[in-house]
Amino acid sequence: MNGSAEKLAQALAAIAGEANTSGDPHEIGKYAIHGVTPKALVRPANAEEIAEILRMCAAEKLGVVTRGAGTKIGMGGSPERYDVALVTTRLEQVHGYDPGDLTLSVEAGAHMADVSKLLGEHGQFLPLSVPYQKRATIGGTVASGVDSPLRQGYGSARDFLLGAEFVTGDGTRAKSGGRVVKNVAGYDLHKLFIGSLGTLGVLTKINFKTFPVAEADGGFLASFREETGAIDFVRRIAQSAVAPATLEILSPAMAALLGGQTDLGGMGMDSEGWRAASAGWAVIAGFGGSKKVLRRFETDLGGMASESGAAQAISLDGGTNRSVAERLREAIPLLLDASPATTVVRASVLPSRMGEIFAASRRSGEKHGIRVAIVARGVGIVYTAFLPETSEEKIFERLAAAASEVVTAAEAAQGFGWIPWCPDGLKRRALIWGSGRPDAALMRKLKLVFDPQAILSPGRFFGGI
Repeated sequence: MNGSAEKLAQALAAIAGEANTSGDPHEIGKYAIHGVTPKALVRPANAEEIAEILRMCAAEKLGVVTRGAGTKIGMGGSPERYDVALVTTRLEQVHGYDPGDLTLSVEAGAHMADVSKLLGEHGQFLPLSVPYQKRATIGGTVASGVDSPLRQGYGSARDFLLGAEFVTGDGTRAKSGGRVVKNVAGYDLHKLFIGSLGTLGVLTKINFKTFPVAEADGGFLASFREETGAIDFVRRIAQSAVAPATLEILSPAMAALLGGQTDLGGMGMDSEGWRAASAGWAVIAGFGGSKKVLRRFETDLGGMASESGAAQAISLDGGTNRSVAERLREAIPLLLDASPATTVVRASVLPSRMGEIFAASRRSGEKHGIRVAIVARGVGIVYTAFLPETSEEKIFERLAAAASEVVTAAEAAQGFGWIPWCPDGLKRRALIWGSGRPDAALMRKLKLVFDPQAILSPGRFFGGI
């Protein structure tokens, strides 16, 4: 089978069927990653087919990249070997949903939008309010590790992921965790898959804890002339009894981008009203509960905003809050569309050190002459977007330097930084994964256990894993 795309497609068709396999150059070209194109693609229907495909690929040492809808496939490095695109979108069944027990078991290829609709019919939701919500799949969302504005109130996926079934790189079917909240037996191996970019195995089924929708919801927007006021406001909230579901900090450029979208009337204000309310550094909090709880939120947040020196402070009704939250959820696509060569750095630091990342981002933007927009979670996750006006080769050196400086600043703040989104031309120029990690050796050992032949997304993760 060595090197023959036609023979590879035939072998895959023998497992998944001709209708679900292709070696056609035009079709497989759509599945290229950073300019690297697979030899064939396959859409298996179940875990059994996935296991057989991976056993075959392991025997032949063929590189396999798993993908769902492909909304986050640009994250990570370029694949060193990419023979097979394994598409999971046929795995879309809900295997168990118990509204009374607040648990859900669903296949990895199911779309987030479909799952949200199902849960919504029972007054529940899953706190994975991630970018590309209408197209993203459950498995891709977990494997990419992209977080959500709801992380403030509900944590990340590891806080409500109960268990999973998966296939390892040698074609072994396995499972970890369970389907109920009380199941605490064994190691939480399934949580290793969060943010692994498909390098450990192929997720086939995932179990979650679900949450009830709040009785009512609202929001609060405060703007500050300087970033120090915004940071102080967030600090006061963290030290209070107030527990918002979302808490986002927007730089002036990010607030302007958010307000530059159409249909601002859907946010309960016209564009002029939004610009006035969000001028400077904006902090947006979303919360839910009874109407009495909402009034308490508004009163307490208003007082803290005043103490932090807010220039503007307004309450948002439920409809406006949901509209703003939806736009904040899609902040990454908005930033990627704002420039022909958008480069996004993700820094994870203690909330008390976010100001260092803000300052480093601003300095790098000014030093290299590139516009900067920032959106940060109150828990200490900072997304810095560099937005050059051109995608010409001459900008790449400055862009790589600017992004790498912010990654370095995150490490200096005793955090971690990496570059999840950038043009293909930057993948080998910038510090995509930072300068190093103390757990690198352990990560390589885990890779060897889960994927002995290193066929799963080779080169896509930290250190070329």
